[in-house]
Amino acid sequence: MSVLSNLEPESVFGFFEEITKIPHGSGNVGQISDYLAEFAEKRGIRCIQDSLKNIIMIKEAAPGYEKEPAVILQGHMDMVAVKKPDCDIDMKTEGLKIGVSGDLIYAEGTSLGGDDGIAVAYILALFDSDTIRHPRLEAVITVDEEVGMDGARGIDLSVLTGSRMINLDSEEEGIFLTSCAGGARVHCSLAVTGSQREGMAVEVTLGGLQGGHSGGEIHKERGNSNMLFGRLLGRLTEKLPVCLVEAEGGLADNAIPRQTRGVLLVREADTAQFNEILKAVETELQGELASRDPGFFLETGGFMPGTYTCVMEEDTKRLAAFLTALPNGVQAMSADMPGLVETSLNLGILRYEGGKLLAEFAVRSSVESAKYALIDRVAAVTRLAGGLSSSTGDYPGWKYRKNSPLRDKMVSVYEEMYGTSPRVEAIHAGLECGILGSKIPDLDCVSLGPDMSGIHTTEETLSIASVRRVWEYLVRLLERKDD
Repeated sequence: MSVLSNLEPESVFGFFEEITKIPHGSGNVGQISDYLAEFAEKRGIRCIQDSLKNIIMIKEAAPGYEKEPAVILQGHMDMVAVKKPDCDIDMKTEGLKIGVSGDLIYAEGTSLGGDDGIAVAYILALFDSDTIRHPRLEAVITVDEEVGMDGARGIDLSVLTGSRMINLDSEEEGIFLTSCAGGARVHCSLAVTGSQREGMAVEVTLGGLQGGHSGGEIHKERGNSNMLFGRLLGRLTEKLPVCLVEAEGGLADNAIPRQTRGVLLVREADTAQFNEILKAVETELQGELASRDPGFFLETGGFMPGTYTCVMEEDTKRLAAFLTALPNGVQAMSADMPGLVETSLNLGILRYEGGKLLAEFAVRSSVESAKYALIDRVAAVTRLAGGLSSSTGDYPGWKYRKNSPLRDKMVSVYEEMYGTSPRVEAIHAGLECGILGSKIPDLDCVSLGPDMSGIHTTEETLSIASVRRVWEYLVRLLERKDD
């Protein structure tokens, strides 16, 4: 049974609901890509599906619009697939359970994928319509944007004729984005020595944090559960002989982690002091996070005696020192644009497996040299701790264009429709515009989208009214001929 069938615009919400029924987390895009290719084939639309599963669709201009500049519509088909610990949905094989609450669409127990499923829905609705007047439309729908922009990096755009691109990967209505930071993923690995030890094992969980997108919400200085776990481990190893048995936190490098779980081994004689330290750290952190993360908690399970494979005490201290020394969060604010984050990083994934502690960061900066300096800093800390690091998914920033006929036209249409001016801004989060701009000569690009909140989290929502308004704006913009 359809959940969104009574919403307008019917075509946009209809396609969005179909998308939510198809598993399409990053790295698992085969089904959604084939669905898009089949959509085009059924309608006789020219479509290119490359070896990476990227999709390009082309729809010729409507009568009377043949001389208008072609417009590229761009979004990505993958989503950050995260779920609550008690959710039984297998996001690799099952669709989402969506619902409506007032003006908001949400998914039960999982992320919604409005980022960037709504962009794909807009594109499909435009290509499906026989009544909307428009210039030549060239859709570029990429894969794996959320894990390094691999689709944008590998796609061949030589078939395109347009030099004006509307990116549909933004989350605030009324804001036109015209530049963004560049970034990269940094992978750190520290080998440790394991041994069999007798003692009291206890599970420790730091959670209840809000998390969020590491580009759009890093400036809010919310708690990072992986960093907080490192702080706790440091306090414990200062006072007690503690061994790490297990550690896992975070789901994606570009999502601020909300929960980190660890299992630690202590001597039976130290259990009382262990609990005292945990209580003290919990009180400290709850005080520090009272305004930003009021739901923070630090929970422990019961002590379980036994023999466990664990990290030796000295190596556990080394891991604690490594996590304590690492930079995280906002590193610099822009000197040119007040309020804009220039450089940041997010320890999004922490794992202990196979005799190694693995840590993954999303590094961002609108200044290329600052980005590489921060990558070097993480590498230096890792090296001093006896580990190795590497970086992948390096993508350039998107530079502001002073002369932009597309931006001027978009502002004019917005003012005509709403009687007020949109905000024209830069963002710290990464978009594919910089990579695609390196493949399209003289690309003129603006990014927009409807209101969303909590993207990359299980609290993600999409505004119904905003989706409708942005759709009406897109249609008016495409129908407006150049002066």
